[in-house]
Amino acid sequence: MVSKRLALCLFPAWALGQSGVKWITVEDGPAPAFSLESGNVSYQFHVDPSTLDLVHDHWGGYAAEVVPTDLGNTNGWGGPLVYRRREFPDSGRGDFRLPAIHIQHDSGDTVSAFTYTGYEVVAGKPGLQGLPATYGSEQDASTLIVHLYDEHADIAADLYYSIFPRHSAVARSFRVTNKGKKSATVLRASSWSIDTPNEELDLIDLQGDWAHEAHLNRRPVGHGEQGFRSTAGYSSAFHNPFFALAPPTTTESQGPATAYSLVYTGSFSANIERWSTGWVRVLLGLNPLHLSWPLKPGETFTSPEVVSVYSDKGLSGMSQSLHSLFKNQLSRSNHTWETRPPLLNSWEGLAFDYNHSSMVELAKGAADLGCSLFVNDDGWFGTNYPRDNDTLGLGDWTPQEKKFPEGLGAYVEDVSAITIANSSKKMSFGLWFEPEMVNPESDLYRKHPDWVLHAGSHNRTEVRHQLVLNLGLPEVQEHIIDTVEKVLDSADIRYVKWDNNRGQHELSSPAANHAYILGMYHVIDRLTKSHPEILWEGCASGGGRFDPGLLHYWPQSWTSDNTDGLERLHIQFGTSYAYPPSAMGCHVSAVPNGQVGRITPLAFRSAVASMCGSYGLELDPADLEPGERDAIPGLIALQQEINPLVIHGDFHRLALPDQSNWPAAMFVLPDASAAVLFVFQVRSATKPLAPHVKLRGLDAGAKYKLSGTDEYEATFSGSTLMNTGLSLSWEAKDYQSIILKLERL
Repeated sequence: MVSKRLALCLFPAWALGQSGVKWITVEDGPAPAFSLESGNVSYQFHVDPSTLDLVHDHWGGYAAEVVPTDLGNTNGWGGPLVYRRREFPDSGRGDFRLPAIHIQHDSGDTVSAFTYTGYEVVAGKPGLQGLPATYGSEQDASTLIVHLYDEHADIAADLYYSIFPRHSAVARSFRVTNKGKKSATVLRASSWSIDTPNEELDLIDLQGDWAHEAHLNRRPVGHGEQGFRSTAGYSSAFHNPFFALAPPTTTESQGPATAYSLVYTGSFSANIERWSTGWVRVLLGLNPLHLSWPLKPGETFTSPEVVSVYSDKGLSGMSQSLHSLFKNQLSRSNHTWETRPPLLNSWEGLAFDYNHSSMVELAKGAADLGCSLFVNDDGWFGTNYPRDNDTLGLGDWTPQEKKFPEGLGAYVEDVSAITIANSSKKMSFGLWFEPEMVNPESDLYRKHPDWVLHAGSHNRTEVRHQLVLNLGLPEVQEHIIDTVEKVLDSADIRYVKWDNNRGQHELSSPAANHAYILGMYHVIDRLTKSHPEILWEGCASGGGRFDPGLLHYWPQSWTSDNTDGLERLHIQFGTSYAYPPSAMGCHVSAVPNGQVGRITPLAFRSAVASMCGSYGLELDPADLEPGERDAIPGLIALQQEINPLVIHGDFHRLALPDQSNWPAAMFVLPDASAAVLFVFQVRSATKPLAPHVKLRGLDAGAKYKLSGTDEYEATFSGSTLMNTGLSLSWEAKDYQSIILKLERL
């Protein structure tokens, strides 16, 4: 339903009946005031009557009224706009802070003057053309569209605001359309832009690198600009397109916190700027170094979406709202809510050195351990340039005749005929691809050297002996779709690991990155729609593209190439600030660990991996010690038993690995009927004693039965478990773990 120029609402819009557009209130008139609100949150802004500029009022906990902002002394160099909390700040008219929108016109100037012209309200949540975005029916969301116009440049802007009351979330994006007769260039586009009041705030984000992803970074917001960005062409492992703002007093379980997350996979920029007034401008969107998007007459530019959630229940509450939003209103995969199959990936066991028979033997070993999915990693393709090492064949997606003389179909049939131990079920088969890349030593590159990203006569920089295909080209998009489809149609493939092992260099223009990302989304959209039965997993040298943009298309991503149990605790806890553990791929590898050389017990590694939605093994079963081979089936059985709780439960971080020797977390079903608790001991010590583990999210008045080990078979009330907590006993050993299941009686 669309309603133009709503009449004055004298009561909260969230109280309207099902027949109306809920959760949006408009105080109508020449200069309207807008409020998106539920019982938990309010997002409020208004039109300034003298300038028709949009002024931000409030985003946070529910507020029944708007409190006017005292501007104080506005003398000085800045014009009136610099002393206004702006909703969609443009550039060139005296607001000296960073703009959300920056456009260069045909004349060369970069001044914009967007003013309010109207609005409309839509029930539900519309999608974004060519971009991943949240979605929802009129039962899930309502959308406000505010229309602005720059009459000097003949450019229109439509600002989209959608509220998801169940998740205490607001999503924002905008579209700018060139209504004039001359071309323009979009230099900067921040989908989210607000000015918050003067208050002490910490900026919380996730920084890292390869094998060191998603480490928590918390620091005060001082005066001036602070922030981070990716110029890698992708979201990257260096910085994730997520951050939170919270007072210094906010903890995991108490205090207000607001999260911001960009639904995008390309280069991005997050900017937080505290001005002289103390106000904090919050911007999140595309990286201007990789934009400069041409806007010809009649064309429209659509910005990627930013989602923001607010919680007054600490950082864990903030994360739970974001997780719930992503699982319910962003991910479209059929597998999002399904228990994931335990798998064995061939890479650590055999690397490139294999053939039909050795792979079938490896799959039999996986089945004997209880794995129900076998994944053939890199090395299965290449005709004239057989993929026997990482210098050859990438881009030539034809099965190697030397390795598979009977063809891929016959090989997959042999794997799929294997019976899983202690079961009548058969093994499923998965396959690795890296479709966005090419080796110079390949048939594809020899035929189409112009298909890679390159800049004139500059050298084409190789990373891992490979170049990046230019997915901004329609012919490249169609080639990838056709070649991958051909492989998927040739055999019974139930899982695809989609990898990406380098960043983007030598762009032909700044706009080439966004064009690439749009082309990539087109390819992945087509393939995932045509094969919804396949469980797709993203990978980018680990967590280099663990972002909401790709989680729209597939339900899980490989979290890190670092499979050391201790390192993974830090990486997985950090990733959980933005992303649900149900979306994480986490595996058990052999020791000493290949990245850090550490030796940790098998049970510890398995417990860490069991905290994720997708569990697997990265090893050769033939190399296992007898005790390990005997233990793994039981560990997999336990993981499968608790996996539904990981998939469906709310995640609580109880003690952080960078703050405690005894990290702990738990998953609780939304109705508090069941839960699973994970607790770890990193180092053995005589003193101090381990603190009590205080649980969260339970029904205080109910009784819970604990199980998992004989020592902890007991029944306690929810109030006791949350307020007194459990006192756990630990062996005098490093790297210990305890998993306890809780069932409400």
